[in-house]
Amino acid sequence: MLSQETINIIKSTVPVLEQHGNTITTVFYKNMFEANPELLNIFNHANQSQGRQQAALANTVYAAAANIDNLGAIIPVVVQIAHKHKSLGIKAEHYPIVGYHLLGAIKEVLGDAATPEIIEAWGQAYGVIADAFIGIEKDMYKKAEQAEGGWATFKEFTIADKVVESDVITSFYLKPADGKTLPAYLPGQYISIRTQIPGEEYTVNRQYSLSQASTGDVYRISVKREDENQPAGKVSVYLHNELNVGDTLEVSAPAGDFHLDTESNNPVTLISGGVGITPMMSMYETIAKTTKDRPVAFLHSARTRKHQAFDTVLQELNASLSASSYKALYSEEGDGFINREFLAANVLEGSDIYVCGPTAFMQVVINDLYALGFPADKVHFEFFGPAVQLELANA
Repeated sequence: MLSQETINIIKSTVPVLEQHGNTITTVFYKNMFEANPELLNIFNHANQSQGRQQAALANTVYAAAANIDNLGAIIPVVVQIAHKHKSLGIKAEHYPIVGYHLLGAIKEVLGDAATPEIIEAWGQAYGVIADAFIGIEKDMYKKAEQAEGGWATFKEFTIADKVVESDVITSFYLKPADGKTLPAYLPGQYISIRTQIPGEEYTVNRQYSLSQASTGDVYRISVKREDENQPAGKVSVYLHNELNVGDTLEVSAPAGDFHLDTESNNPVTLISGGVGITPMMSMYETIAKTTKDRPVAFLHSARTRKHQAFDTVLQELNASLSASSYKALYSEEGDGFINREFLAANVLEGSDIYVCGPTAFMQVVINDLYALGFPADKVHFEFFGPAVQLELANA
């Protein structure tokens, strides 16, 4: 428990964090990686180079400060981040390193304004927040390891098949090298892959949604080939061009708090843009396997038919269900985009709504859903990469 004096000091730093948060987190990552370069084997280099990780951490620190007197308010954010930490193998021993460099960055950026009292208060606050993460993640690792066929962090997998799904998306079917049964996952969850790209000093990690319903013997990820000249494209290009059937990758246990509520019989609306279709495939296939009478609408947006993956499978799944509709719009073929009018006509009344796609797509779609009167607690969404701040009307 934090004293009221400590809480008051932390709250007083909120305006400063709002103004200098990104600078603090940029300095933090720079100093931490210089002192502990081995951590570059864990963090996503592309997100670092694009400033996305720095912005995500700044948002988290700001939220922690603003809610320091009611940390329960940010538990959903803590759980979401803890899932990502689990999928990257972040452990309790990493937290003191982070704390040391975060406090150091606050002192470096704020200078004399970072009084000993402020640093002491933030040290105490960080300890409480770190303990919350450590406790949640410890439980996640334990549950992952104790699941049938489960493991805690990373395990070697073999590429069992490689299937081109569209002009830009290829699926990789991954089987455990030890031949053991795989633990089930919730439809919508993701895994991390870890690999060493020739010529790169550090291993690289990327998180990919599991793109089919849980089967117990294989995990499927469906990867969009990004621009090879951009940092974010390095891993996807390597997967597409260099890895083939028989090659190996290290794979984390499934994680993520964005998933279909399989205990509910509520109608479901799945809304995806581009490669955001991947977690929706897992959800749609699960509904087709387990609750065929559950009303579901699948709404997808892609640039062209050649860019869309799984169209034939989606048509077949839609035909197999008794209360399903599937519609795809192709923006470069004259169909336009998923807009408010389209949502009003196609989102099922009373449905649980799941949204995944590029940030700009999600921002427009989610705000339109709110404007149409769909309650925020019925609208669930997943980010690519770190949880950047969406400008949402109900946020």
